[in-house]
Amino acid sequence: MIGTASPQDRGFDTNRLAQLSGWMDQLVADRKYAGCGALIARDGDVVFDHATGLRSIASADPFERDTVARIYSMTKPITTVALMMLVERGLVHLDAPVSNFIPAFKDCQALVPSASTMDQVEPCATPTLHQLATHTSGLSYPFNPGLLAAEMDAQDLLFKPDQGALADMADQVATLPLAFQPGSRWEYSVSIDILGRVIEVITGQTLADFFQSEILDPLGMSETGFSVIPGTEGRFADLYTPLEGDAMALNQAKIGADTLRMFDTPKGSPFLNASMHSGGGGLVGTMDDYLRFAEMLRCGGALGDVRLLSPRTVRFMTSNHLPGDIASMGPMSFAEQPMDGMGFGLGGAVVLDPARARCAGSVGDFSWGGMASTFFWTDPVEKLSVVFFTQLSPSSSYPTRPQLKALVHAALTE
Repeated sequence: MIGTASPQDRGFDTNRLAQLSGWMDQLVADRKYAGCGALIARDGDVVFDHATGLRSIASADPFERDTVARIYSMTKPITTVALMMLVERGLVHLDAPVSNFIPAFKDCQALVPSASTMDQVEPCATPTLHQLATHTSGLSYPFNPGLLAAEMDAQDLLFKPDQGALADMADQVATLPLAFQPGSRWEYSVSIDILGRVIEVITGQTLADFFQSEILDPLGMSETGFSVIPGTEGRFADLYTPLEGDAMALNQAKIGADTLRMFDTPKGSPFLNASMHSGGGGLVGTMDDYLRFAEMLRCGGALGDVRLLSPRTVRFMTSNHLPGDIASMGPMSFAEQPMDGMGFGLGGAVVLDPARARCAGSVGDFSWGGMASTFFWTDPVEKLSVVFFTQLSPSSSYPTRPQLKALVHAALTE
């Protein structure tokens, strides 16, 4: 299990770690974030814990270590762990076409190259589960550029917490052509939401129930779920945006006069009682809960006596599954991190070359973040797990992630 240790005993310079605290405090002072928090664990022990600012400006409630936050796309690695648990049980293989589980995806079509209208299509193969897990399926997101993304935006296909049953939205996504032939490009997408529906079909359970019984309960992630856990509502943070309009509408993004305009408040938030179980972005939870998940990955699939995956499966999952880096796959989608020198595993990014990624780190770092600017990474070389939480959308607003990595690595002395 996760313990605590002094920074010095785990190879950190305390004065340099203090610079990380000061950096976080300055983010709040500059009104970039209302509040934020970070946890650093090395070799299984927490060596840094700092939270600053407010989880609600209106009520002046502090942002604390146990603040409940929307983690959005940090749900994706949890969904792919769930998928790999089913793979390990021999219930599914990654080359299976998604139409085996969601018949609406049968007879897929893709937009022709340089298509100008949605009816300019050609037949294509049905995406496989592996293509879904690696964002090479041909699906997209409403906030990306392109024809498919615009149509998804028009139909509001974003798997929001109040958008009904996962099965219904998966079928609706299947009615649209793909943005490109599966496997030919990388584009950030709702594909892991579709994988969430595949998990439901295979297990006969809701995604929430499978997560609860197979991942959250075993790991002791008692304050994480698709809806805010009863009893934690008083610690649920407000969500802010520097944009004038919808905090998720990146194609029409316009910076407003207020860098911290409140976008979603705990009072009446759809996350209080979610109807949609979004495997791509639906979970809320705490930093300590997510650190337990990150440490499970870093430790090869186990946390203490609880094992979810074999070490070999975790190494497979956190390896690069692309022919090269993401940049070589012609991405046109939203991104808040470099694509040069970065590969992609199952549900998260993998550092191939820190120099080309222009960010301190180790080869093999596995990471992902969420639209509200949350972020995590595990480093198998330095035996690190780092979790950063705040609540500001979009996550591309500030270069927090490379700055955080630089500060953490600068504090390591051995």
